[in-house]
Amino acid sequence: MESQEPNVTSSTSMPLMYSNRMMLKTILESSDGEMGLIGKTVVVGGWVKSSKEVKKDPVPSPPAAADAFPVSQRPKDVTCVEILQSRIPFFRTIIRVLGGSASSPAVREKLESLIPKPPPPSTFFLQINDGSCLSSLQVVIDSAKAPVSAGQILPTGTCILAEGVLEKPSAHGKRTIELKVEKVLHVGTVEQDKYPLSRKRLPLDSLRDYAHIRPRTTTVASVTRIRSTLDFATHTFFQNHGFLLVQLPIITTTDSEGFSEKFLVTTLLGKTSKEEPVGVSDADGVSLETVKASIKDKSSLFEQLKRSDSDKELLAAALQDLRKTNELARQIEAREKSKPVTAVKHDLVNLNEDFFGRPSYLTVSGRLHLESYACSLGNVYSFGPRFRADKTVSAKHAAEMWTVEVEMAFSQLEDAMKYAENYLKFLCSWILDNCSEDMKFLSKRVDKTVTHHLEYLTLCSYDKISYREAVEILRKVNLYNMYFLYLCPANISTISLATSVRKSFDFILQHQVTDKAFETQLRWGVPLTAEHLSYLADDHYKKPVIIYDYPKAVKPFYVRLNDDEKTVAAFEMVVPKIGTLITGSQNEERFDMLNTRIKEFDLSRDQYEWYLDLRRHGTVQHSGFSLQFDLMVLLTTGLTDVRDVIPFPRSHGKANN
Repeated sequence: MESQEPNVTSSTSMPLMYSNRMMLKTILESSDGEMGLIGKTVVVGGWVKSSKEVKKDPVPSPPAAADAFPVSQRPKDVTCVEILQSRIPFFRTIIRVLGGSASSPAVREKLESLIPKPPPPSTFFLQINDGSCLSSLQVVIDSAKAPVSAGQILPTGTCILAEGVLEKPSAHGKRTIELKVEKVLHVGTVEQDKYPLSRKRLPLDSLRDYAHIRPRTTTVASVTRIRSTLDFATHTFFQNHGFLLVQLPIITTTDSEGFSEKFLVTTLLGKTSKEEPVGVSDADGVSLETVKASIKDKSSLFEQLKRSDSDKELLAAALQDLRKTNELARQIEAREKSKPVTAVKHDLVNLNEDFFGRPSYLTVSGRLHLESYACSLGNVYSFGPRFRADKTVSAKHAAEMWTVEVEMAFSQLEDAMKYAENYLKFLCSWILDNCSEDMKFLSKRVDKTVTHHLEYLTLCSYDKISYREAVEILRKVNLYNMYFLYLCPANISTISLATSVRKSFDFILQHQVTDKAFETQLRWGVPLTAEHLSYLADDHYKKPVIIYDYPKAVKPFYVRLNDDEKTVAAFEMVVPKIGTLITGSQNEERFDMLNTRIKEFDLSRDQYEWYLDLRRHGTVQHSGFSLQFDLMVLLTTGLTDVRDVIPFPRSHGKANN
């Protein structure tokens, strides 16, 4: 008998499969409209975004009773307030007995003041969000029905789980549905003086110091949902095109590019060989904890001597000893702070004793490993973190960035470029179709043009130019500036100036250039800088441009050498506002040529014997590309710094949690 899968789409009012809680997205973005849920009892949970309290008129005390609310009839789940309220008639009866009819009003008043009074009833209006969608749900709590205090429930960031009935709001407004709470199941309180989001609209750069809390902000929550959608869209695209997902190693012994900055992976941190000198100061060999414990003991002894009126010489000696110990502690602290983060010295460490027995690194790129599966299974892709120990401070760079990598057997450079263009258009279209509410919010809050920009990227054609053509365009820009400066010196006459301006305009029209000067002088054979690429995509073409056939010296060793033996079959897709988003290449399938390139880069052949095996045994033409996933999130959200779209960004000097 076959097991049946649970039906997860049978009703929009169903709770989560593994919880009795209903997501707010199910309520606020219901396919059959919010009105279809009116009158249903649900459990919702979330965090308070905003709140207010409306106090009611006090309710008169209940009449006296001889035995109100006996213990045997007390409900099982009652609060302390409810118990006190149930005992008020009992207290009043005692007062009447003790006070008697002859007692003075003053005595009765005094006894009445001893009776605990319940807090005045209030209605709490909470806007809560559980992260499933942009909108918040209004939750209405009557303190008489679900006793909670304002100090517990009102602060921003408070977590609440409540059961109640979905109803139409009593007051007219934008909201069409709210939850009238019948029972509060959980309250997670907030330490208001320490909660970083108590202040409104913290700037994004300040939120980076609270990466564990910032997902509760509307902007970061929207970015996270878009990031998740891009992740899903990536797998959808490649799975629909017959690609297989391959998980690649994060630790590798191979330099995947031949010239990148890598993170060394080692277990020998602080371990050195016997030849390393040990004594560098008198403080060596003594731990800071031991010295601090000694300071505590000596301080206690000194205080005892002061209280016992001991001999002055003994007291002075104890004080001098305490001062020396404090100075020793300061020396050890200064020495610890001056130590480098990594104490491993390659000339003093035997790497054969390391965990892997040889130098190992965090991977910079997975394309070499991915090739081995492409050369067996055809079309494959991978998605994971890649690491660069680059200390450059840039809004487009972090030490750990996620990358989508693709490799296709039996394909050439043109195939990779076509796939890369289709993939980018698919992602943009998917976001527009599936994240409309978050995109509206980001268009309003971050970048008014972001939605239009994505629409344009899905519809326009991408220009393709060679590296040589790109250099010519960029050189004309600099040439124009030099030409204009040469013709227009400071002491030029009016007639000569008019002639020079006319000639300059003719030059502009002839070469189609703008008034733009580059800090980096360009010549053939050098890498194109971010400034050059930005001009091509943002100013010259005003749309994505694919640049191919780069000089062999600026691309990795594994890229296929072209027939001119000067350029290689590599490309970069440059997108306005972002820069290089996708890089790709056709890889070298010829054994002799690849072997030569490894020598040209002065790489250790032992590291690449496994890679050369792919050319020894059943070699095949293949190509692929890599998309910087975090930059893709940056593109779709309109933000400008990659650290604001990475959940826990790591950059030079920054790894807080």
